[in-house]
Amino acid sequence: MSAVPSDEVFEVPAASPLHLVRGSAPGLFWYLTEPTRCALDVGEFVATRSMLKGAPAGDGHPVLVFPGLGAADSSTVMLRRFLSGLGYRVVPWGLGRNIGPTRRAVDGMHALVKKASSEHGGPVSIVGWSLGGIFAREMARDHPHRVRQVITLGSPYNMSDPVQSRAMPAFALFSRLHIPREEFPPLESTRPPIPVPATSIYSKTDGIVSWESCIEEPGPRRENVQVSSSHLGYGFNSSVLWVVADRLAQAEGTWAPFAAPPGMARLYPRAA
Repeated sequence: MSAVPSDEVFEVPAASPLHLVRGSAPGLFWYLTEPTRCALDVGEFVATRSMLKGAPAGDGHPVLVFPGLGAADSSTVMLRRFLSGLGYRVVPWGLGRNIGPTRRAVDGMHALVKKASSEHGGPVSIVGWSLGGIFAREMARDHPHRVRQVITLGSPYNMSDPVQSRAMPAFALFSRLHIPREEFPPLESTRPPIPVPATSIYSKTDGIVSWESCIEEPGPRRENVQVSSSHLGYGFNSSVLWVVADRLAQAEGTWAPFAAPPGMARLYPRAA
């Protein structure tokens, strides 16, 4: 992306759902090293599989997993296998490659939430990676009685400027296939808090989206958990997987902020 003056007010293209104003781009160093750091995240996962066996077991409720922009279910295989191993009934996205809010994707997600919830006889949890997390939050807003909780992985749902995401050119590339602009949701900052428990996992070393765009004001049932991860590696990062397992293991109807287990506190640096 080309550089732009920081004091200028920007307008997002008409095809984008982000009616935003100001912000800062992710660090260039973190962006350029994303592939290498993602490989390290995968390597760490392999090396710490024995530790992850101690993650809290699940209660069998359905967990929907949504991939990020440009990705498909193949990108979440490791994450879904991990959750299946904990005892959850993991439901893949199943809508092909995520190229944004196409009619097929939007209608398909609504149908998926309704079907999984009806078959289970209760609410489902949704884990969304990047754009998938933005979609997950919208599903929770539209179906609060069908969604138990939402966990987002590096999802820039609180963007204040398009430069906060290096994925905006890719998003714009598919804009002609997206739903009409009038159907886009309002700016996050203008809306009430999400109506279900929400955990936003973010990293200050994210090279694709600005970490500030991935968090919100903490509240009675919402939190931000900082990890050290690449954007491409969220679904393989051991510290991320532990948080996801911990959050999903909470009994339905209960919620408490995440607390790192003994000996793992160093994996979860606090936000400044």
